Amino acid sequence: MSIPPFTFELSHCEGHARRGQFQTPHGVIPMPAFAPVGTLANVKTLEPRDLTELECTLILANTYHLYLRPGHQLVKQLGGLHQFMQWPGPMLTDSGGYQVFSLAHRRKLDEDGVLFNSHIDGSRHYFTPEKVIEIEEALGADIIMVLDECAEPLDRDYMQQALARTHRWAERCRAAQQRGDQALFGIVQGGIFADLRVQSAQFLSELDFPGYAIGGLAVGETKEQMYATLDETCPAMPANKPRYLMGVGAPEDIVEAVYRGVDMFDCVLPTRIARNGAFLTPHGRLNIRNAQYAEDERPIQEDCDCYVCRTFSRAYLRHLYKAGEISALRFGTIHNVRFMSRLMAQIRQAIEQGKFADFRAQFLADYQISNQKVRHEQRQRRVNAMQSL
Repeated sequence: MSIPPFTFELSHCEGHARRGQFQTPHGVIPMPAFAPVGTLANVKTLEPRDLTELECTLILANTYHLYLRPGHQLVKQLGGLHQFMQWPGPMLTDSGGYQVFSLAHRRKLDEDGVLFNSHIDGSRHYFTPEKVIEIEEALGADIIMVLDECAEPLDRDYMQQALARTHRWAERCRAAQQRGDQALFGIVQGGIFADLRVQSAQFLSELDFPGYAIGGLAVGETKEQMYATLDETCPAMPANKPRYLMGVGAPEDIVEAVYRGVDMFDCVLPTRIARNGAFLTPHGRLNIRNAQYAEDERPIQEDCDCYVCRTFSRAYLRHLYKAGEISALRFGTIHNVRFMSRLMAQIRQAIEQGKFADFRAQFLADYQISNQKVRHEQRQRRVNAMQSL
């Protein structure tokens, strides 16, 4: 197989923070970068042209969900994800491993792969490393992920077993890849155990993937544990390859992860909370349903250039959410996605100017972090809901 047409270049570094770019067949991804999540080849409430206008440089779609519907063969028949959803820019697909392992009693693991029941109709399916690569190659994203085992982050004994299996699966994924125009990323696992993380990073480095992800974080551990894990993991990863922190998208976590050497992020958080009436601002989340905004003539964010902030008052937006108008969900999503793209641009500029340390200090001083306990309970409710299907 020919070497994939991907290049990663670093232009500036400040401490561990990195400013670079990753060349893909569908364009350059400036890094650090954030990818909104389009689970079913669609970022909820947005059109592809919205994503372009909001200056999104990368989006993510989900292998598990697209495999179940409409099916990877149909997507392939219709020209792959880019043609299917009419998005011209870089795309990433995850392996579906997180979703499968979230099914708990609806899946069964063995050395070869994982057997699971669809959350849609209960039908039985079997994911192996080779099957996942087949699906991802049919979908045709620029960046694809290996199948890994998403184990509980706090159980060391089982984590060691899962890590060994994840490494064997990574080797099988590497061997199964046929397409030369997709960058297959390895996934570093190991829970919150520094030695296991370093072991995983070193093992996967020997397989010479075009990029490396950090999986199994933001799944129940504290922020302090996540940051400490990144402190140990990032230095053990190849410096000449992009580093992708999977499923992390809280603004404060992105700033802290960039500080520790991470280049890429994805998360449903900005779009999910938008549908619940929470707007991201430099001072934290603004819950537009609160009564204090009933007569507020100001925009959500004075210096934001998105259509919503240039056009509507907080009072009007609150009215739309309270009335259950569909447009409210779209307006919230537009703002939050733009907030994230602007945040990443500000981070990149700060690193270029050698001022990221100052940017980080100011951002964290201004940004009011939402309650960790509440966020953990919300995440657990979503996991429990999926497991009970």
